[in-house]
Formats: sequence, C-alpha cells, structure tokens
Amino acid sequence: MTTSETSRFVRLRVELVLEIEDSEALTGAALERIAADEFMPDEERTHAQSAVREDAAEALAYLVDPFDLVTEVPGVELAQASWSSEPVDYDPEAQEWDLDDDLDGFHGDDEDGEDDEPDRDERR
Repeated sequence: MTTSETSRFVRLRVELVLEIEDSEALTGAALERIAADEFMPDEERTHAQSAVREDAAEALAYLVDPFDLVTEVPGVELAQASWSSEPVDYDPEAQEWDLDDDLDGFHGDDEDGEDDEPDRDERR
C-alpha cells in the first residue's frame, strides 16, 4: 500500500511573506488579543506583551493561528500545528524568493517534470 492509502494525515506547508504597513496597528491588535486571552497566565502575559512591543514579527505570531486556515474546510480536523514569524530581508526580484522553485514536486509534477494538475499557486 502507498502512504496515501494508509495514512489519513497530510502535512500542509504554507509560507507567507507579509509587508507590515502599520506596525502600531499590528502591535495594538496583538496586545488586545493577549489581554483577552483568559487562559494565559499573568507571567506569560507580561512576557508576551513585552515581546510584542519590541518586535512586529512577535506581534504577528500572536495574531496568526493555523487553525483559522482550516476551520471552514469540510472533512478535516487540525491534528497539530506550529508556526513562527521572523523579520526577513525581502527582494521580490531575487532568485531565492522565486516560489516556483519551491513548488517543484509539491503540486503534481510527474516524473518527466510535466505538470499533471493545475497550479494552485495564486500570486497577488
């Protein structure tokens, strides 16, 4: 049997590069989320608030939840998730940021390199 026949679990990899246009709004939203989290211990809350005030990437990590990506997808349940965010030097013209290179083999390329499925990569 193949892996797809024996396993019901699928690893979905998503990588996003976001431009922060208003760091104050981002930080404010993250601080609101932290303040509203009734299950967060006070010591952790203090640490989280400090981290969010110092680093926009930390603020973003408190606002983005992988569960939100699959909540509305029928027939699936999130089994495990992890995520992180970090500042990066982004140059959309640089070869290292060419998403097509990262997708080879991930969206249906068969052995001869021909795409046997439509590409689901949407660029905005």
